Amino acid sequence: MNKIALLAIGGGLLAQPAIADEIFFEASGKLSTEVTMYASEGAFSQQDYRSNLSVALTPEFFWEWNDGQDSVTFQPFLRKDQRDAQRTHADIRELSWVHLSDNWELRSGYRKVFWGVTEFQNLVDVINQKDSVEGLDSSNKLGQPMINLSLVKDWGIIDFYVLPGFREQTYSSADGRLRAGLTVHDSLTSYESSRKEDHIDLAARWSHSIDVYDIGAHWFKGTDRSAQYQVVTLNGSPVLKAHYQQIEQVGVDIQATIDSWLYKGEVIYQDNDSENFWAAQLGAEYTLYGIQESNTDLGILLEYGYDQRGTDASANMQNDIGFGARLAFNDTQSSSVLAGVIHDLDYHGTSFSIEAERRFGDNWKATLEGKAFSSGSSNDPASIFDKDDYIKLTLDRYF
Repeated sequence: MNKIALLAIGGGLLAQPAIADEIFFEASGKLSTEVTMYASEGAFSQQDYRSNLSVALTPEFFWEWNDGQDSVTFQPFLRKDQRDAQRTHADIRELSWVHLSDNWELRSGYRKVFWGVTEFQNLVDVINQKDSVEGLDSSNKLGQPMINLSLVKDWGIIDFYVLPGFREQTYSSADGRLRAGLTVHDSLTSYESSRKEDHIDLAARWSHSIDVYDIGAHWFKGTDRSAQYQVVTLNGSPVLKAHYQQIEQVGVDIQATIDSWLYKGEVIYQDNDSENFWAAQLGAEYTLYGIQESNTDLGILLEYGYDQRGTDASANMQNDIGFGARLAFNDTQSSSVLAGVIHDLDYHGTSFSIEAERRFGDNWKATLEGKAFSSGSSNDPASIFDKDDYIKLTLDRYF
């Protein structure tokens, strides 16, 4: 209740004068049908299947008034999954009020925020929690309660965040794929903070464009979005217990656009009660425009991820190199293909991914996604995915 009251107070103060104004309303959204085919049955019990069907509904409702200075967006999300009971879930991706002024904006409610410039991993993206049952892609996020004041200055944009409430990461059930051998039980979750999920986190970010450089710097203090895991016994069986610690993190991200080159980098330093460390994600992208005298552009990507903690790191890339290629056909159907390979220089494991998408008409889009995993040894944490190679077709109907 305190969380809701705080957001309501922040949003209601400026919205009241506009109640009598004419309100513009728009409803839209998409219905997604997803079919996944696995190369083999899973490595763990209850994964004895090679296909899965899932449907998801993502409607969006938008209200605007006060000559466009005030708006409310509501975007719920619902999924029904054939196999994984935990993947059958609902969430509020966004329920927020935004007030615009000449040189500032105030945003309050449930929102999603993205920070970062690199392709394979975004170390600086710390505001939202991952919706992990949606897949390995970190762009799948839960809505985060927040109050965000954004100040527009000549020397950059300053964003201040008050985050009144933490959301736990979602996890697959024993029937789910792409999971650890042991399941995570929500009932055992613990926190370093005595306020648990009611701890109020704080964050700030400065961003600015200077010549060919896009620069961002951030500070975050609060509950870590990544959990620490411990094996415990529940009803005589081993399970995983998630523990969320308090952290303080600073970081920078920078992108330089020089001719056909994009140079990208993200660096963070994090401090918590158990350790302090720094990590970096560095890379470049070169684009060949109009290949073979066509409208198609080809981008070549190369990135390296480093984490000072080495093999103890929870990051996806702790000493890994990533190579990718992006084809943009620049046609009316927005056709594109993105392929990538990540190789772990410590464990010598490799993962492959490809994603192709194309629109059909005004209301349809098809996306084909594939992933394959090859661990270097049984000690490789990624070896849990060795039998989870898959191809997934998603058909979106927009309305």
